[in-house]
Amino acid sequence: MIRRNAFIALAALSLSATVALPPLAQAAAPTTTTAQAPATASATQDINRKLKECAAQAESDPVAALDRALRWQDSGGGDYARLCQALARFHKGEFKAAGEQLETLAPLLGKDDPKAAAAILARGGWAWLRAGNQTKAETLYSAALAKQPGDVDLLIDRAFARAEAERFWDAVADLDAALAADPKRADAYLYRAAAHKALSNHRQALADIDRALELKPGDPETILLRGNVKALSGSVNAAREDWALVKRLAPDSAFARAAAVNLDRAAKMASAPPEKASDKTTDKPADKPKAP
Repeated sequence: MIRRNAFIALAALSLSATVALPPLAQAAAPTTTTAQAPATASATQDINRKLKECAAQAESDPVAALDRALRWQDSGGGDYARLCQALARFHKGEFKAAGEQLETLAPLLGKDDPKAAAAILARGGWAWLRAGNQTKAETLYSAALAKQPGDVDLLIDRAFARAEAERFWDAVADLDAALAADPKRADAYLYRAAAHKALSNHRQALADIDRALELKPGDPETILLRGNVKALSGSVNAAREDWALVKRLAPDSAFARAAAVNLDRAAKMASAPPEKASDKTTDKPADKPKAP
């Protein structure tokens, strides 16, 4: 689980490695003569098949996938086998090792394909973010954006890295750019609202929340954040209504647990002596969710 910070823990629940890995074997397929082409095409398909299978196993059983990738490397799998090793290590929780390996592989497997290079760099950025190294994460996301300028998912991911380092205005700048490219991204409005919340720009946060809910009505994560911003703005009764709504909309979710915590705090604030009262709210669920 990504560590809690002032940006918004619940927004972090929605973050994943948003850039899908393309068929990377195609990006580094060797140059061949016409006579060699059929054999090479068959070999490329075999590499892509092995990589796809190994990557899928990395998610479901990373220990077995790592063993498989090591055996593949021993039999000549090369950089593709090392890529699967990195994915397995990521899903095992070995984020630093995965980030280092992905950073090394990006210029090799993405040498002739900027999209492939950007995908690997983005996965490496996410690994570094999970390892708690926001600087390295931002560096890799920036390198990915240099390969794929203006990519909306990469801009959103880099915004997370910047917000993790409490550079909220820089996060807002990335989210501004993402929304300029795709104004229908409800998640970007939500995350920009969270950044404005951290900056105490409550009016702007609520405006972004309203837009997010226009695009994704009834989203419990967004309604939870709206309640929290209302509470910080002094509208505690309106905040209670939002938190209660979250519990009705998604009663078994992490968002409902966070809303319940906030309702409990609000009740204690109402009954506490003035000097004991607090305006704190939580964007964090009562129980930590599993990592994606």
